[in-house]
Amino acid sequence: MGIKPSYIKSTGAELITRFGDKMSNNFDENKQVVTDMTSISSKRVRNRVAGYITRKINTGRHS
Repeated sequence: MGIKPSYIKSTGAELITRFGDKMSNNFDENKQVVTDMTSISSKRVRNRVAGYITRKINTGRHS
């Protein structure tokens, strides 16, 4: 998809920091966690954040 907007990255990084123990390498599980832990009403933004988190966890680049 290309370069991610900064709001996707910042939201994803914040969620990994705060709820990293609840995140997994499964997109559908992360999508549910993002839905439960945030007030993001847009389906597209929620999915992009969950995808960003999933990608970071799968590549091992989260801190």
